[in-house]
Amino acid sequence: MHLHSDDFDDRQPIPAALAFGQPGANGEPCVFAANRNPHLAWSEVPEGTRSFALLCIDVDVPTVGDDVNQPGRRVPASLPRTEFVHWLLVDVPAQAREVAQGACSDGVVAHGKREPEGPAGSRQGLNDYTGWFAGDDSMAGDYLGYDGPCPPWNDELVHHYRFVLHALDVPSLDLPARFTLADVRKAMHGHVLAEATLTGTYTLNSALRG
Repeated sequence: MHLHSDDFDDRQPIPAALAFGQPGANGEPCVFAANRNPHLAWSEVPEGTRSFALLCIDVDVPTVGDDVNQPGRRVPASLPRTEFVHWLLVDVPAQAREVAQGACSDGVVAHGKREPEGPAGSRQGLNDYTGWFAGDDSMAGDYLGYDGPCPPWNDELVHHYRFVLHALDVPSLDLPARFTLADVRKAMHGHVLAEATLTGTYTLNSALRG
């Protein structure tokens, strides 16, 4: 199976229009961006596929947040990293082969999107902005569907965003109404026929943006 995007090539930078945050025009380290989901298309689907699940995960999130976005400080590249979920899209119909740019997300929605758009019959889970904004009264809420990159602007490491498409042998996954990455991974176990990965990069660190 093969996954590609018209918006960026594998291992290449993700455009700011597809991000949650971008550098500000007046020198701000980060302001809200257009937050559009990327175009994605796939081919070479295995026989017996009955649905797809699409995950987008930043695999370079700092495990310690003391220095994150703090003026005069930096997040060292050597710091151990963990995952941050940006998108959980499941029960995508077996006949689907493409998601258009902006079809599932177009703009930052304070408190999270209540009913994000998606392919007919699909469902979308909680991304990790739910936890990130939990203590912020102006932004707190359940963040469903796609919300794009917004890595720490003082991180010395360029972040990698892995879009992984799973071809499944079931038409739908057994998931709660409010589901997480752990729920999806558990429900997919034993049902994956094939998977394809597309990785994009993103940074807000001006020294790394080139």
